[in-house]
Amino acid sequence: MTELLFYEDAYLKQCEARVLEAGDDGIVLDRTVFYPLGGGQPGDTGTLKLADGSLLAIGGTRRRKEDGAVLHVPAETNAARSVQEGEQVVASIDWERRHAHMRIHTCLHLLSAVIPAGVTGGSIRHDSGRLDFDLPGVTPDRVDVETKLNELISKGHAVTPRWISGDELDARPELVKTMSVAPPRGVPRVRLLDIAGVDLQACGGTHVANTAEIGPVVVTKIENKGARNRRVSIAFAEGRP
Repeated sequence: MTELLFYEDAYLKQCEARVLEAGDDGIVLDRTVFYPLGGGQPGDTGTLKLADGSLLAIGGTRRRKEDGAVLHVPAETNAARSVQEGEQVVASIDWERRHAHMRIHTCLHLLSAVIPAGVTGGSIRHDSGRLDFDLPGVTPDRVDVETKLNELISKGHAVTPRWISGDELDARPELVKTMSVAPPRGVPRVRLLDIAGVDLQACGGTHVANTAEIGPVVVTKIENKGARNRRVSIAFAEGRP
């Protein structure tokens, strides 16, 4: 229903759009720069500039369970009732927050290359993130992981999204690193994220164009979360003692 502009250009900060639906559960547009909650990445926040010039604050973005429609959820209850179907709006994301998510998300891809194990879970915040790894009987060294991670960041590897067919993905199961969540099967195409010479895997999130844009990071802790699970948490080094 909605053209997802962030798939082609994660750096777009705003777009003009037409309202397809406006209800209590949120607002559906014909095109959007807002990334919906998914894959451990939070949904975007921002504003919709309405036809009368007023700004409607969007407190989050998610997909509707029934049909996958992207819902722009107003920060205030019932605020969507002031929006008219067919109305032209300007959708603008909170860019600073989104860009931080892009940096962390890309860094987690690098982390999955530093620790070559199945990923059992993860999350992304504006200043930190984590991945859970299937590592029975093994606990990675924090300093070693941090050193290797920052080396990959500083080398400035190009980061490029691309698409393959669903059949190609089925023939290459190694492209899916997440053990608990997998890309949908039976779809015409699947999005990959290619970090040149470092990592290639299926991912529908938003990312920076070069690893150097991430900036220095720290591995804040590595936790034992069971017989097989090791949780590795990272954060931006900026502003930390």
